Amino acid sequence: MSYSVYTTTSPVKWTFGFILSLFLFSSCSDPSVVGLQLAPENNQIGVFFEEFDLSAEVVLLDSFNTTNQTILVVGNEEDDYFGKTKGTGYTRLFIDVFEERPRTDAILDSIFFTLDVVSVNGSDLGQAKKISVHKLSEPILDTLYYNFNKLTFEQEPFASADVIFGETKDSTLLLPVEENFTDDLFDKLKRGEEFETLFNFRDYLPGVAIQIDDNANTTAGISVGFQTGIQLFYHYNEDTVSIEYSINSASSRSFSGVESDRSGTPTAVVTEYGKAYSTGNKLGMKASLGMVLKVDTSPFDAFLDTLEGITFNQVNFEITEIDEVPEGQNPISSMVMYFTDESNQILTRNSDNQPLTVQRDGQPQIELDQDGNEQPTVIAPAIVEYQEIDGIYIQQITSYLNSIYRGKLMRKDWLLYGNSPARAGDDFKRSMRQYVLDKDKIKVRVIYSKRN
Repeated sequence: MSYSVYTTTSPVKWTFGFILSLFLFSSCSDPSVVGLQLAPENNQIGVFFEEFDLSAEVVLLDSFNTTNQTILVVGNEEDDYFGKTKGTGYTRLFIDVFEERPRTDAILDSIFFTLDVVSVNGSDLGQAKKISVHKLSEPILDTLYYNFNKLTFEQEPFASADVIFGETKDSTLLLPVEENFTDDLFDKLKRGEEFETLFNFRDYLPGVAIQIDDNANTTAGISVGFQTGIQLFYHYNEDTVSIEYSINSASSRSFSGVESDRSGTPTAVVTEYGKAYSTGNKLGMKASLGMVLKVDTSPFDAFLDTLEGITFNQVNFEITEIDEVPEGQNPISSMVMYFTDESNQILTRNSDNQPLTVQRDGQPQIELDQDGNEQPTVIAPAIVEYQEIDGIYIQQITSYLNSIYRGKLMRKDWLLYGNSPARAGDDFKRSMRQYVLDKDKIKVRVIYSKRN
């Protein structure tokens, strides 16, 4: 039998830690009563430690909207659990129709397609990875796009480069532009109606698709904005100082499309969106693919039914170990515990459709609505954080479990979703970070006491 001892510098909790230590060293076979004489011949306080497993399955989220996430997920990854995953970034381009255009006698100096890379996750980053930019063959429409969507584009890129990322995770890349594309673009910029309006321009250049070579096993996050697009420099004979003209992706509709080939892997059984699947003795979560964990919390019921007149001192939800992460890659850094049911969708609050989550420890788990009725609180979601040194995910859920025990909250299963609402944007839609674990590594550890 294994135990964990929790201590802090708080005088009260030091006392509790000392009591618990005495209990653990005195018996490992019967977690029964540890006596403290509170007064002659009267009460005792029992201190208890319980640990139990929570089972989980994987769910491929339906309607995983990747439109306008500000970061494009571009790359290719392959492993034994998820198989082959490919991300393509799609974005429109923008021109300022009031910006001065070059005269017909302008002389081109240089032209590049620039990429604002804000993150890199991959293997062998000391080796060159080919990045390419392709002209779309169809427009990006004013509609929502999901991770399973894709658009047709020209197979031959008009800009590309071999890039060695090394230790650099953020940089602005300059990709040389193919000569025929350059000549045509500069000619139309000088004299063509293609640059008279934004609509004309998008008829000429509907947008771009950005990819990384199939064998790269690397994914980059590319920020959409002023630093991603075409940078063109020109001058006149009477003035050798270069003038810049920018065609960028600011204020432009964009999305990330993900293709997944899971054949021959444990996740090959995952064929339908919104359905929970067992994948053998392994579990996994992968961003942008939209694969999350559904945690069965029914063991809480069996545990709480055995208790009466107790006080929870500390309750931890933990993923105690994940599979080794290859060098150059990073696991998902944080997760939210959304409430779900047999629908395998995130449940929302009746009063305002806000998503329901486990709330932070020490925060209220319920509140009163405008009619004075109790409803779950939504303002402070608990974040399950990855502890890099220990290699575990952990979050205290003492207040949450206490609310269930007191009948204030109805127990629901959880969808673990790889994001932190404390940060702007949705990280789960802006990378391909992942982790894999053995299915017996999801634990709840409880320390509670009761007066006998």
